[in-house]
Amino acid sequence: MTEHAERSATQTLRQYFGYESFRPGQQELIEAILNGRDVLGVMPTGSGKSICYQIPAVMLHGITIVISPLISLMRDQVDGANEIGIPAAFINTTQSPEEQQQVFAQADAGEIKLLYVAPERLQTQRFMNFAAHADIALFAVDEAHCVSQWGQDFRSSYLGIGEFIDALPDRPTVAAFTATATERVRRDIVKLLGLRDPKIVVTGFDRDNLYFDMLKLTTREKANWIARYVAEHADESGIVYCATRKETESLAQTLNILVPQLRKANGEQTDGTPVAVAYHGGMPADVREHAQRDFVTDVTPVVVATNAFGMGIDKSNVRYVIHHNMPESIEAYYQEAGRAGRDGEPSRCTLLWNESDIVTRRRLLDMGGQNERLSADEQEIVRQSKRRLLDGMIGYCRTTECLHKYMTRYFGEDDGARTSENGHCAGGCVNCESTFETVDVSGIARSISMCVHDLGQHYGMGKVVAVLRGSKAKDLLDRGLNLVPTYGKLHDVNEAKIRDVLNQMVADGFLFIGEGRLPLLQFGPRAGETVSPAFHYEIKKSERKSKSRGTQSSGLTAGERALAGLGTGTGASNSADEELFEHLRALRLQIAREISKPPYIVFSDRALRDMAHNHPHTDAEFLAVNGVGTSKLERYGKRFLEVIRIFDNASA
Repeated sequence: MTEHAERSATQTLRQYFGYESFRPGQQELIEAILNGRDVLGVMPTGSGKSICYQIPAVMLHGITIVISPLISLMRDQVDGANEIGIPAAFINTTQSPEEQQQVFAQADAGEIKLLYVAPERLQTQRFMNFAAHADIALFAVDEAHCVSQWGQDFRSSYLGIGEFIDALPDRPTVAAFTATATERVRRDIVKLLGLRDPKIVVTGFDRDNLYFDMLKLTTREKANWIARYVAEHADESGIVYCATRKETESLAQTLNILVPQLRKANGEQTDGTPVAVAYHGGMPADVREHAQRDFVTDVTPVVVATNAFGMGIDKSNVRYVIHHNMPESIEAYYQEAGRAGRDGEPSRCTLLWNESDIVTRRRLLDMGGQNERLSADEQEIVRQSKRRLLDGMIGYCRTTECLHKYMTRYFGEDDGARTSENGHCAGGCVNCESTFETVDVSGIARSISMCVHDLGQHYGMGKVVAVLRGSKAKDLLDRGLNLVPTYGKLHDVNEAKIRDVLNQMVADGFLFIGEGRLPLLQFGPRAGETVSPAFHYEIKKSERKSKSRGTQSSGLTAGERALAGLGTGTGASNSADEELFEHLRALRLQIAREISKPPYIVFSDRALRDMAHNHPHTDAEFLAVNGVGTSKLERYGKRFLEVIRIFDNASA
């Protein structure tokens, strides 16, 4: 890219997005696209992937086609582009044929720069006819990991994208973007989308504005913990993920009962508005759409959802993500937890888990549907791969190391987690704050390994635990399992403790759980280590140390952590700034409802905090605010400057 083009890209960034400089990776990708080279960008959620194709869309001739996986998200994506002055539209099944034809006509007339479509749309004759004669400069594929069977969000509809591009009379530049892609998934993306000599930019996976926490709780305790957290953070927006559809509806109902009670008990006023909405794939489309709109527009602060919710969600002010159950992989957890803090402000990700989550995940994995595109042997390989992914997630729950480091190393970055001055991870995590203890379980682990040997690797976890505990169950006695050397060897250790150690041994590769309706416990690649006299094994103690609310930093809100200097971001620095922030947030909500758009479309929390900190009074000062471009100044500058002026006069 020439110096002039580079300057033009920076000017475009400033004019439309209100940023003075590019984030890591953006300029490299934009430069390659403007030079006509295919690209693959692997960038964390909230790092500005969309800018990498929106700026070229403005600067290039013709139209940019954007593949977006969910129809329900397109309206927000289009609204966001139009708000900053980039003409955008979508084509999907919510429109009538006449409405679709109008969009096609606008595109043909050069009135649209960004056209969002779902991958399924590419297979329709009408769209193929349009694409055959359209002036397409760039073809951008969002959530590109969906093309890979090895990714956690595989979608067969993505497999036709490469063929569609190859069939175009004039092949445009192709840009693929994702937040989660191991090396294997990246190779799949390049191959299946047909990227030609692509510029591949991996900017790193760490999100140092996120605080990672986890708690081992019983199923009954989980709902109460979540209700207390939501009640204490009533002014924040959050997502709660559940493993099943039934749990989403049950938990949403529980929150709508318990949270108002907790707030009233604390002397707070409630207005009867639902606290939470449920969202899952089994709901009618209009119900799902309504639930999503209520959450995105801040009508309802919390959405309780399955993993059907969230891919590509642009809502930037999600301050916390809570997992009610353990996800099936680190990829899934990173993707879902990463929906917190997209605006760069400090946010919290909490994982609640217990042993039954592990059982449920293994059962769901074994019940997984068949893929007609794969042979029986290939399906078996995929199933084994998913078991290893689950083991990685179990290991995350039990690891004693930094949680940021665990995840970045998982994605192939040994030094990916940034550290703060005290040597802890920059974003903060429960492990770095040492709010847990380790316990030496070498003897228990050795006994488990010996028992698996005694049973010939022919029994499941339940039988191994029963033998070690010296069970008198008739079935066990009839099989003669009371005669093996390890029978009753751990009779004085409670069952939960044995299962704790056993599951961690699976995650660490000492043991392996086979497949099928009755999965067998077998030796893993590290099993031989347990017979060594020097064998030593520690795991995280399950119970968290008891702390008062005032001293447990992992229990602070994102805003409290920012004020306390515990997080990153542009958190307000004093109570006056925080008060102004609340005034600005109220104006943002008022404007959003006037224009029927989500509040984050108007301004992000980060932009409001920048205003609250810098107190701009002129148009030039307002344009200097992070995230304020020319279009936003023209639309909203006068009203926000007026609020700041009134506040400053009253405070003088």
